[in-house]
Amino acid sequence: MTEPLDWRFSQTFGGKGNEDASDADVVSAIEFDQTGDFIAVGDRGGRVLLLERTHDKQSSKKSKLPEYRFYSEFQSHEPEFDYLKSLEIEEKINKIKWCPKQNDAQFLLTTNDKTIKLWKVYEKKIKQVSTSATTTGPSYNGSLASNNTRSPSHTTYIYNSSGAHNMNNNMNNNNNNLNSFKIPKLTTRETVVTATPRKIFQNAHAYHINSISLNSDGETYISSDDLRIHLWNLNINTECFNVVDIKPTNMEDLTEVITSAEFHPTSCNIFMYSSSKGTIKLGDLRSSALCDNHAKVFEEYEDPSNKSFFSEIISSISDIKFSRDGRYILSRDFLTLKLWDINMENKPVKTIQIHDYLKPKLCDLYENDCIFDKFECTLNHDGTQMLTGSYHNYLHIYDRNSKQDVCLEASKQATKSKTKTLTTKMKLRSSKKEPKKPEDIHPDAIEYTKKTLHCAWHPKDNLIAVGAANTVYLYAATENK
Repeated sequence: MTEPLDWRFSQTFGGKGNEDASDADVVSAIEFDQTGDFIAVGDRGGRVLLLERTHDKQSSKKSKLPEYRFYSEFQSHEPEFDYLKSLEIEEKINKIKWCPKQNDAQFLLTTNDKTIKLWKVYEKKIKQVSTSATTTGPSYNGSLASNNTRSPSHTTYIYNSSGAHNMNNNMNNNNNNLNSFKIPKLTTRETVVTATPRKIFQNAHAYHINSISLNSDGETYISSDDLRIHLWNLNINTECFNVVDIKPTNMEDLTEVITSAEFHPTSCNIFMYSSSKGTIKLGDLRSSALCDNHAKVFEEYEDPSNKSFFSEIISSISDIKFSRDGRYILSRDFLTLKLWDINMENKPVKTIQIHDYLKPKLCDLYENDCIFDKFECTLNHDGTQMLTGSYHNYLHIYDRNSKQDVCLEASKQATKSKTKTLTTKMKLRSSKKEPKKPEDIHPDAIEYTKKTLHCAWHPKDNLIAVGAANTVYLYAATENK
């Protein structure tokens, strides 16, 4: 059995606490790019913050933990109003997805409830004309003076007793005038990071957009709302193709909604979407253009005797992710984290209880609407580590190999002790080190206003980013030796 990873706090960005957080500053989306050198963070105010990884050798010698710094920030969406439906459209960023890099420019998709935008982020050089420097003789005598002297038709020759001497004086004066010319030069004053919208995809979704996912071909992507999934081309914003439509003829017959959707990481024709009934459906674009008839459905049988008023609510899937090889599917509902094998549809290969201790509190959570919170989930590069969030700013990292569940608390107290003392904040559920049982966490001591809904994993390294209120926390792990 492999040794568990030693997770340590790395960095924090944003506010210092929940009490200082305004609603516009609350983190609503986090995403690493394909290289892991950039992190995009969206908030409820419609802004996108970009962080860049530093590759400074001096800082790497002092600390082995990766470091990121501020790169750019821009306003992605503004609040709008739908006059036909008399509805306000929030500027909140629901999802961010990075597109393949082109030349020296970064491209990313951002979306709010109705509009998707393709942004180009690049470094723009601001140039100015400089005329302060005066040209010097040696650099121009051999070229400029010889090529730009006046032609014989424009040169005045005075012939007298000393005609040759006067002509030589005129030539010398012309050379002196050329040497004193001020030649304007273009110089780079500064380099600024600029974000410009390249395409705007709008007027296609009648309901709120909950997911966008880029295809492996790098040219198309899907966007999903509560009842439909559309297929777009990144270069065409005037049309899209409907690939899933579960809207019934009579809305009174509506029994489920789409909660999340994602493309397969390697097969450009396969995608999946989850529903509020706790099912995951796999669609194949090769079978038909409209994938209402799914190719596979992943659903776990539930004993009818265990059903209650909250069964359908807590079984609703809030997020789904493919592993990078496309073999496994990770899903998150309110209480559990499930890992599915794409070849086995009847039950998950692993079910992890995230906060099973909240079952007695479901009635209270229903009253304060916390039962409808949507927690995200993600996997590492090889699919052996799984990450999701919880209440009280807890985040759970489950290791498939060591069968260990590491529970970290993202808080401002943890950031004060950056290195060794941080390990006291780590609660390990393991038989080797101080067993942490679910009943040890008392539901009454949990602050339900503190929650880590959004998370992302570095595509190559053991580095995670989680959002809690208006703060982004970075944690890195090293192998125990």
